[in-house]
Amino acid sequence: MAEVSAGALVPSVKTEGKLATAGDDSTSALAAEMTAEGGGGGLAAEMTVAVEHDKDFLCPICMQVIKDAFLTACGHSFCYMCIVTHLQNKNDCPCCGHSLTSSQIFPNFLLNQLLKKTSARQMAKSASPVEHLRLSLQQQGFEVSLKEIDSLMSLLAEKKRKMEQEEAEMNMQILLDFLHCLRKQKLEELNEIQTDLQYIKEDINTVERHRIELYRARERYSVKLRMLLDDPMVAKLRASPIDKHNSGIISSARTAHGGACSGNFQQKKIDVKAQGSSQGLQRKDAFSGSDLQNSYTQSGLAVARKRRVHAQFNDLQECYLQKRRQGANQLHKQEERDLNGIHREGYHAGLEDFQSVLTTFTKYSRLRVIAELRHGDLFHTANIVSSIEFDRDDELFATAGVSKRIKVFEFSTVVNEPNEVHCPVVEMATRSKLSCLSWNKYTKNHIASSDYDGIVTVWDVTTRQSVMEYEEHEKRAWSVDFSRTEPSMLVSGSDDCKVKVWCTKQEASVLNIDMKANICCVKYNPGSSFHVAVGSADHHIHYYDLRNISTPVHIFSGHRKAVSYVKFLSPKELASASTDSTLRLWDVKENCPVRTFRGHTNEKNFVGLTVNNEYIACGSETNEVFVYHKAISKPAAWHRFGSSNLEDADEDMGSYFISAVCWKSDSPTMLTANSQGTIKVLVLAA
Repeated sequence: MAEVSAGALVPSVKTEGKLATAGDDSTSALAAEMTAEGGGGGLAAEMTVAVEHDKDFLCPICMQVIKDAFLTACGHSFCYMCIVTHLQNKNDCPCCGHSLTSSQIFPNFLLNQLLKKTSARQMAKSASPVEHLRLSLQQQGFEVSLKEIDSLMSLLAEKKRKMEQEEAEMNMQILLDFLHCLRKQKLEELNEIQTDLQYIKEDINTVERHRIELYRARERYSVKLRMLLDDPMVAKLRASPIDKHNSGIISSARTAHGGACSGNFQQKKIDVKAQGSSQGLQRKDAFSGSDLQNSYTQSGLAVARKRRVHAQFNDLQECYLQKRRQGANQLHKQEERDLNGIHREGYHAGLEDFQSVLTTFTKYSRLRVIAELRHGDLFHTANIVSSIEFDRDDELFATAGVSKRIKVFEFSTVVNEPNEVHCPVVEMATRSKLSCLSWNKYTKNHIASSDYDGIVTVWDVTTRQSVMEYEEHEKRAWSVDFSRTEPSMLVSGSDDCKVKVWCTKQEASVLNIDMKANICCVKYNPGSSFHVAVGSADHHIHYYDLRNISTPVHIFSGHRKAVSYVKFLSPKELASASTDSTLRLWDVKENCPVRTFRGHTNEKNFVGLTVNNEYIACGSETNEVFVYHKAISKPAAWHRFGSSNLEDADEDMGSYFISAVCWKSDSPTMLTANSQGTIKVLVLAA
């Protein structure tokens, strides 16, 4: 695939299965299998003895139990068909090699009888009592009286009735157990529903009360506003600019006409006063009209937001009940210390959290493009942007990728100047393709990069020179990240299955973690300089405390393929992306999964992941950007990149993919880039 459409593939772990080979001794294998399946050692031993005994009855040619035994002149027994077939080709005994012809073989009546008895004995051992009875009745010479048959039939009928009763009792017991379990389950569900209904009832009363308070407050403000509009002083202040404007018009008219008659002037003055009065009324009407228009706009927004609620009703319902139950549990714990179970403004526990989720989720429904630029240049046809990051103050952003260059742009210039091509304010050339960037959140001009040669570099953007270069990784380094709490520390992960911790004050790594699979991503916890999350090709996230690297604090399992990105929303919330086309949210404090997000497509490429306090965004191999609210598992908004070239428009779906995304801090604005080298500034909109 061409370089413009194929990015770096996420590493994966391949396991080789071992094929089990069967042993030569099939009988021993069968005995061992029966022992393992619970047949018992006695049965296996009995089979072994029977097998050893049967060896005497095996035909030396076919190695099966002899059928229709024939004896040779030299004293060996064979199956008739086996020995006849042998003598058609050779004239010797298969056992001893003595000369032998077809006239020197004779039926072995004794052996045939022994074989029949042995076969009957083995059948008797394996036969059931019913089979024994049937065989006995079928034997010739076996006589039984009618009385004995009647007695036997009565015994069988009684046995049948007893078995039917026992089976009926067993079926009733199973049915009764099922009904008890079902009743218990439904009672638990009923209790849960009743509790939820009680929560909903309390919250409806609270919200209704609060809504009435807001309505009354709005009415008070409306009355005050009308009083101010009717105040003569306010009217005079509002009319004075109009009078000045009108007097200017009159003076201009007088000068232009070279002195009009006083009668006409008085008439004009009266007309102007009337015009000023009418303008005052028009302004008042316009004010009322703007209120009406504003109410219509707000009504339209309310309808749109209600539609979003109904579209994601099930997820929102789950979110509400989860937060409400958690809030109630926390309330019970706090009641021992504080009898006040009501939150700010009369809100019960959990309701305020859900209102925040509902407000932020329904606030936005789409992504709007506010700026766009091309990352490529004339000298580099490879345009894939592997990483895009804002600096500490969100004034600059840096891009890096397969073009072997770090480009730094001024964000305000890109947004405010509508040019498709923007020149970077800083450009630094590297020796290899770049995989990741990380700005230092304390030293504004420092940025770290990782590349395909395994080199981790710290750059000074001001001087355009490298400050430190670390070359300990033996293979491609996929990820690098500066610590937010300890600005001199950074961590990196590589295809050599090693996580390395570096210090900008030292030339060698200060810590090394050996793992069993490729490292795809690393990230410091923003609230700690000791805790690091590591995403691996083994489908797991390993959460380490750097003070004890012998074993992870916790291993988060759930992804079905390699973990390509890990990002922290907060010191306790971790988001991860995988090539199984899912995002997952984890609680690193409780060490448990929170939610799984689905909607985008990601099966082989690095498509980017970025987070803020409320939203998670990622790319897709369908050339789209997806935004998820952290409390809802389905996308809240998405945007498809389009090609400016009409010939390429049909190829966007299969050829290009989103390769990097980054939120602007505490903002609905996001930087996005795709494998075609197009960078867009997107903003969440209603």
